[in-house]
This record gives sequence, structure tokens and C-alpha cells, in this order.
Amino acid sequence: MRKGIAVAIIHCAIVLSLAGKYAYDRQTLPREWVKCLPVDPNLFIRGRYVSLRLDRPGRPLLAYFIPEHAPDPSRLKPGQELWVEVTLPPKGDPRPIRLGIKQNGALTPIP
Repeated sequence: MRKGIAVAIIHCAIVLSLAGKYAYDRQTLPREWVKCLPVDPNLFIRGRYVSLRLDRPGRPLLAYFIPEHAPDPSRLKPGQELWVEVTLPPKGDPRPIRLGIKQNGALTPIP
């Protein structure tokens, strides 16, 4: 029983330290809005996420997970562009924070 509790505490500490690191990074690292292009991976078991390709050379695909009952933000109306706010770490890929729709020059974050 003690070993099981010790393992559970270690797992919780690992998860909390990772969450704390990402929260700290969001507060201290630069952020940027970047135009992106939605890419549907076309998998029947894809889950609730939108795959995004940043509209910049050398930037990777990002998986942005969306709530189960939220509308798919990749289905845009004519004249709309999908943008993503990302955290820019010194090493590694950008980390998505939130999505926004740009229409008529105005960028509106999606709630």
C-alpha cells in the first residue's frame, strides 16, 4: 500500500511540475499571433483536435485540442482566416495557446 501511494505521489509531482513549467512559460516567454492553415489528418479515430500548419517557413504542424461540444474552428466562412496565438520557447516547437478568427482586418479570439 505504501509503495502504491509513493508511486501516485511521484506521478502527481511530475504532472504538476510540467503544468507549472508551461504556466510559467506562458507568463514569461514571448507570444505571437500566427496565421495558420487547418489540416485535417483524415483519420477516423482522430478525436477532437484540429491539426494546424503555421503559415511560416520551417514551422511544424500543431495539434490543438478542442472541447467535445465546441464547433470545429477549421470550418471557416469565406473571407475568414484562422490564426493561433503561440508561445515561442527558445528551443523546440511553438506551443498553441488559443485560436482566433481574422475577418475584415480584425482578429477575434475564439472563446
